[in-house]
Amino acid sequence: MKWTSLPWVVGVSAAADQTMDQLFDLAVVLGEVMNNRLAEHGLTPARAEILWVLHGTGPRAQRELSRILKCTPRNVTGLVDALQAAGFVERTAHPTDRRAIIVRLSEQGQSLIAGWGTDRDHGTAQVLGGIPAGELAIFSAVLDRVLAQLRATYNRR
Repeated sequence: MKWTSLPWVVGVSAAADQTMDQLFDLAVVLGEVMNNRLAEHGLTPARAEILWVLHGTGPRAQRELSRILKCTPRNVTGLVDALQAAGFVERTAHPTDRRAIIVRLSEQGQSLIAGWGTDRDHGTAQVLGGIPAGELAIFSAVLDRVLAQLRATYNRR
């Protein structure tokens, strides 16, 4: 059943219906690709998100990670335990707060993150490399509008 055939969805053109189906398909395919690549390193999306946050913000206290990721401190502890066991992060004592633990990327974690950039470049070339720049510019502009509408509708980011 297509989502647009539901009784509360009205006034959708055939082109909009097809495009929404394609967006859902794109989300599924990209999610599968990402999850498969993460699994190759023993990662889940939640664990990868911690690595990405540490990469972008630098070392953080576990309670800060909990706030940033909008999850419980207990959940962060479990995620960091797994990342530390895999060698991707290190824990150190907070310099001024004896109760706090600082989490930082290890060398192995930094190396993994650096590889993500290379993976992204290869994926970009493989998926978008054969599409003319003018078509990509139009596609990008339309995606910007779709994302803006989604964010406005669902109040995200």
